[in-house]
Amino acid sequence: MSLPFYQKHHKHYDSGYHSTEVQSALSQYQLEEKSSAASHSKGSRAALYSDEMLVESSSNLSPRPKRPKQTYAALDHEIIGYVVPVFRGRREYVSGITDTEEERFKETAGYLARRNLFASSEGVMAISRSTEDTVREEMFEKKSRTTAMRESAERINLNKKIHETVEFHTKLNEDSLLHAPEFVIKPRSHTVWEKQNVKLHCTVSGWPEPRVTWYKNNVPIDIHAYPGKYKIESRYGVHSLEINRCNFEDTAQYRASAMNVKGELSALSSVVVKRYKGEIDSSSVSTVSVPLSYGLSATDYGTKFDIHIVEKFAVSFGREGETMSLGCTVIVYPNMKRIQPEIQWYRDGVLLQPSKWMQMHWSGERATLTLTHLNKEDEGLYTMRVVTKSGYEAYSAYVFVRDAEAEVAGAPAAPLDVDCLDANKDYVIVTWKQPAVNGGSPILGYFVDRCEVGTTHWSQCNDTPVKFARFPVTGLVEGRSYIFRVRAVNKNGISRPSRVSNPIAAMDPADKERMKGHPSAPWTGQIIVTEEEPAEGVVPGKPCQLAVTEATKSYVVLSWKPPGQRGHEGIMYYVEKCVAGTDSWQRVNTEIPVKSPRFALFDLAEGKSYCFRVRCCNSAGVGEPSEPTEATVVGDKLDIPKPPGHVLPTRNTDTCVVLTWGESKDAKELVGYYIEATIVGSGVWEPCNNKPVKGTRFFCHGLSTGQTYVFRVSAVNAAGLSEFSQESEAIEVKAAIGRGVPQASPAPPYGISVLETVRNSMVLGWKQPKFIGGAEITGYFVDYREVIDGVVGKWHEAHIKPISERAYRVNDLKENMTYQFQVRAANIAGVGIPSLPSPSFKCEEWTIAVPGPPYDLRCTEVRKNSLVLLWNPPVYIGRSEVNGFYLDIKEAEADEGQWRSVNEKATEKKYMKIKHLKEGTAYVFRVRAQNKAGVGKPSDETEPVLAETRPGTKEVVVDVDDDGVISLIYECSEMTTDSKFVWSKNYEEVSDSSRLAMETKGGRSRAVFKDPAIEDLGIYSCVVTETDGVSASYTLDEDELKRLLEMSHDHKFPTVPLKSDLAVELLEKGRVRFWLQAEKLSANAKNNFVFNDTELIHGEKYKMSVDKNTGIIEMIMEKLADEDEGTFTFQLKDGKATNQSSLVLIGDVFKKLQKESEFQRQEWLRKQGPHFVEYLGWEVTPKCDVLLKCKVANILKETTIIWYKDEREIMFDDKHDFKEGVCTLLISQISKKDAGIYEVILKDDRGKDKSLLKLVDQGFTDVMNSVFKAIAESATELKIQSTEDGIRLYSFVTYYTEDLRVSWHHKESKMSYTDRVKCGVTGEQLWLQINEPTDKDKGKYALEIFDGKGGLQKTVDVSGQAFDDAYAEFQRLKQAAIAERNRARVIGGLPDVVTIQEGKSLNLTCNVWGDPVPEVTWLKNEREMVGDDHCILKFPSEKFASFTITSVSSADSGKYSILVKNKYGTETGDFTLIVTQAIGEMCMAMYVADDAGNVLETITADGNSKPATPPSCKKGSKYKATEHIRPCVEEIVVTEETPNEESSVTEEKGDMPLQITAQKRVSVPDVSHINHTSAAGVEESQNKLKADTTTK
Repeated sequence: MSLPFYQKHHKHYDSGYHSTEVQSALSQYQLEEKSSAASHSKGSRAALYSDEMLVESSSNLSPRPKRPKQTYAALDHEIIGYVVPVFRGRREYVSGITDTEEERFKETAGYLARRNLFASSEGVMAISRSTEDTVREEMFEKKSRTTAMRESAERINLNKKIHETVEFHTKLNEDSLLHAPEFVIKPRSHTVWEKQNVKLHCTVSGWPEPRVTWYKNNVPIDIHAYPGKYKIESRYGVHSLEINRCNFEDTAQYRASAMNVKGELSALSSVVVKRYKGEIDSSSVSTVSVPLSYGLSATDYGTKFDIHIVEKFAVSFGREGETMSLGCTVIVYPNMKRIQPEIQWYRDGVLLQPSKWMQMHWSGERATLTLTHLNKEDEGLYTMRVVTKSGYEAYSAYVFVRDAEAEVAGAPAAPLDVDCLDANKDYVIVTWKQPAVNGGSPILGYFVDRCEVGTTHWSQCNDTPVKFARFPVTGLVEGRSYIFRVRAVNKNGISRPSRVSNPIAAMDPADKERMKGHPSAPWTGQIIVTEEEPAEGVVPGKPCQLAVTEATKSYVVLSWKPPGQRGHEGIMYYVEKCVAGTDSWQRVNTEIPVKSPRFALFDLAEGKSYCFRVRCCNSAGVGEPSEPTEATVVGDKLDIPKPPGHVLPTRNTDTCVVLTWGESKDAKELVGYYIEATIVGSGVWEPCNNKPVKGTRFFCHGLSTGQTYVFRVSAVNAAGLSEFSQESEAIEVKAAIGRGVPQASPAPPYGISVLETVRNSMVLGWKQPKFIGGAEITGYFVDYREVIDGVVGKWHEAHIKPISERAYRVNDLKENMTYQFQVRAANIAGVGIPSLPSPSFKCEEWTIAVPGPPYDLRCTEVRKNSLVLLWNPPVYIGRSEVNGFYLDIKEAEADEGQWRSVNEKATEKKYMKIKHLKEGTAYVFRVRAQNKAGVGKPSDETEPVLAETRPGTKEVVVDVDDDGVISLIYECSEMTTDSKFVWSKNYEEVSDSSRLAMETKGGRSRAVFKDPAIEDLGIYSCVVTETDGVSASYTLDEDELKRLLEMSHDHKFPTVPLKSDLAVELLEKGRVRFWLQAEKLSANAKNNFVFNDTELIHGEKYKMSVDKNTGIIEMIMEKLADEDEGTFTFQLKDGKATNQSSLVLIGDVFKKLQKESEFQRQEWLRKQGPHFVEYLGWEVTPKCDVLLKCKVANILKETTIIWYKDEREIMFDDKHDFKEGVCTLLISQISKKDAGIYEVILKDDRGKDKSLLKLVDQGFTDVMNSVFKAIAESATELKIQSTEDGIRLYSFVTYYTEDLRVSWHHKESKMSYTDRVKCGVTGEQLWLQINEPTDKDKGKYALEIFDGKGGLQKTVDVSGQAFDDAYAEFQRLKQAAIAERNRARVIGGLPDVVTIQEGKSLNLTCNVWGDPVPEVTWLKNEREMVGDDHCILKFPSEKFASFTITSVSSADSGKYSILVKNKYGTETGDFTLIVTQAIGEMCMAMYVADDAGNVLETITADGNSKPATPPSCKKGSKYKATEHIRPCVEEIVVTEETPNEESSVTEEKGDMPLQITAQKRVSVPDVSHINHTSAAGVEESQNKLKADTTTK
């Protein structure tokens, strides 16, 4: 099972903490050996032959005859036992392209020449041979060298000619040869085991030959930055990248980039490095963890090592997010370079390992632990243990981590110690600890977030806060790794997220165990996973050992074991629940079965009892359920612990109190305790620890000395925090006896040096102990002893009384004798142990001209970017007086060659402020003195000083009191009972009290200037003794003194401070208010109001008021009259402070104010009746309508509103209801006709108000532009639609008006329209039709809609696949349309049913269409008909198909169909013929008459004509044919199923068919008798008959 390649920081697979120093050194050595061997084998055949001969001839000269080596030179003609190779600069593989053959030949020839030259001379010097052998060997060497050089030169010349010829032919046809890079074979991805090698290959073609560069995660690979790690080769177009000994840092995406003048091309591949959990890497052994017996000789085993830990880290305070470094200096005696101690770091007794949160370093003298990003998890007791074969020494100190500032005010602090338990395939339990700070309100719960390793996306796991400090997370992806974090929430907000948990893999624990014990597979280039053939599916059995492992009111967690019977495939699980006492089982996870034998159920009813069971499932089916669990009540099983017992505080140090308390009784799963403290009387509780402590004893550090505190304790477990214990007794923070330190005497001084030497005395200097023992050092004692030929004598006391300075002259010494010295420090607790013996110093008089070294260097006022260095001048001044000093600085870890001077010019002062330091960097300093003879020896360097501003650091503050007294104030919260404030001027203690007076009270000291003047200029500093260097300074220069004197004057002669000067503003009704505001006014403050030097009095015109609480003074006038023009002044007096402010109101300023006042007055009157709050305006709705609206107020039921347009009232059906005080008029689909002047009048008995809106000219244009904008914004994205004519692009808008400007663009050019390319609007659709599209129509199309300012474009790309798809659809639709237009069809249609009497003639005609002309076939009862005399079938002119039955009989009844068919389709038309029996003889006759109406001829139905006279006609009678034509029409009923279709029924008479259009009824006339008529009458009768029949 492989992981995503980006999960390279997983704890189980991460080997970033392994030490790779030895591995890197070996890899670099092997790479250089390979490169050296490869470079030696690149010569020509002659060169190789010459090389072999030379090797053979010089086999007796070379120390390694079988292995060719570069030549080495011996110094002073001596043969040395080891050789140092002459390295050349690396050039190959920087870019992945090798050198040319010409360069290789040159390099080989040059190498041979140098090698032979050195080998011959070395052989002459090293071995004595006979003269004959030597001459013969030299001649052979010369010959072979000459031959090699000549052949190499010839080959170079030949290659040059070949190269020139190739270039000549290339230039002749350069364009045909050049082509861009192309990957013939791309590099493939690999998954490999850790510590294996992997090689990525690719083949690239192109001309000129592409240059290939390899990248890792888009960063170019530099083989020189990681020697031995990478190897890049390029040969004959095949390029490779080899990664040696892969680790998880090599999991990345690799890119090969090929580039030449024609372009660049890249190919990607991934490398995933895997390792088994628990596998031990041989390279993980740290260099400081060398076994104690390593490197020890037989004589070393008896050596005893003394360990001294000095310069220890103290109790430290940090804040979340900061970086903290803890360090100690370790002295091991004797100091054996090949044996190094083992440094171990512990937190709360747990051994720490390097990680991204902490880094460990051992320089050989100093051990440091750096916490790169503090979190509350880092709080605890840190112990550094130094282990040697003789034992170990340890030192411990506590580190406190305060909460970071909350992102939301009042939000709780972040949770801590997030951990993952019981991980499985898709499930894990996340646990954490509650924070000590809840932000002032109870914590409502916690949110759990998860993030897949390798990504940055965090997702929240729970929708509602969970109160329990444990939460099951489900839905994980098997094989992926996750990290988790937790956030607390209260009513004020959500806390910062906690530190993320260690990564956890979603895997079956059994799989992890199998992977842990699986041996590493040999490297084969990839991981090959083989699987067994799947067996026949087996339904899994019942799960077993189902149990409720955890139950809270939020969730219940189930666990079980898989069944024994489950086949060869994986199984999953369904969980079922039911209410206890019932048998109604309900499946919980109905959608997705779970993979893990763990499951968390949420949303259960609190207080109810449930039973649970589990089923297994696989591809074979769902198994039987497990045995159900016992009834489980939903609720918290873990109770909040009870409050702890009595709290007892005990003094420890001046900033620390020891607390003990009684443990919480009957507490289950107790996590620890939180301690809080408060200063008596403050009421503010602060946490003493931000990480729960497990014991019942705790050291509370960081308290203020001299303050009185009260403490309380609460217990915590996963259910929450208990109530606080009873408050402890109040205790004042101060040091106990001996300050709580077992060894109260000072530590030994160190850094003993000689400051001056004369014949019989020496001046010594030393440094103050790093630990003074809890009390001020009272003095030092110096001892000395003689050293004769390395043998030391006994110690002698140099003096009896202690000395207070850190320099002392030891007298009565012997000239030219060597001495050693030691120093001891003393305080009130006693004399400390002596220092280590100093180096041996010889007592001989100094005669050098330059001064000796300064001494007693001290650092003060240490800040994050500056500090002040003090020193004492040298005791030995040389041959002239000291006239200056130079300061040198370097970083503590830098080499000796990194010293640099701070000042270019020598300073005469004995102090200097050093600026521009890097925060968090440790520095050391030294000082050199100079005189006229030059610069002397530098002083001893200081101890490393870390550039940082300690928490709580304060600066000197300057103060000017109410009496104008100037003073400097310094406060210190870290004072002890013995601490003192020491004030200095220019870093010399102030002893003259005539100019400066000191006042100290508690932790506050004040230096008061009695008469500030020029002589008081300087740097004033204050140092607090008995503290860890608490100090600060203040520089008083001329500008600062001038500013302070001005402030002093202002305080002596005060003015009433004003927040604002006199101002004027208008109030309601147009009243005028004059006002100003003072900073503050006392109860005795007085004020006067003056106008043009005349004092004003409170009355009807002027109303005055003073609010002394706010300092506001005001005067109100009802209105401004012309005589009120002038200057208004307010005068103030408060005690001895005075002030005044004036306001000039004259000229235009007064007139403008007066006019505005009158306007406000009229406005107030207007608002007494109905009025407009917001005047008439307009807005465009989302439907592109224009809404005129105004807002009104003071409306009654009787109030009416009338709308006008161009002074004509707009009528409405409904009365306006003034809903929410808004009146609106909607103009739908606005156009130019809606332009005009709109007016609204609002009126009732109290008055009226009106509002006008001009929608003309520019006003109407603005409205239309807004409408256009709304239309443009409503346009949908362009879509492509294929039609039978071509391609259509379209977009819909909410509304379209003809005034809207719309244009189409193709390839960023405006389109012109033709018959082929058209645009238009259909409804709200804007379209562009492209008929018969071609390749020229491909490209990007844009619809530009005018939006009032410019054009808003909607674009679509009609090219590529989009064009091909649209064009294919167009062709399909086109063919379909052609087929539809040309297919055979019956246009006229036929009736569904025709009823006719026997003997009649029936003629049906229908239109037939089709291209090509269709084939027409008539069917009767589904059988094809053949035309004859009885049934005549015609298809004249290939348009009309006729069906005629000459004499209908009953045999003709049936179903008839017409079938038309061509290549595009077939269509049929059906009708049913019903023949009825004839009633009487029916005939039709025509009479031919003359113009007078006399019958001339009778034409009968059989076609015969004869003169005839009706029997009723008498001779000479005249009858009109029109009078006798009375046709008797027999109705033929046609039942039609499709009434919309038409058909024709024609009764034939001779060759002249009479066509009848039949719809619902078709009737055929029958004339039983008819009188004579004229020919014109007959024709008229026929036409009338035809029309009448058609109508029916």
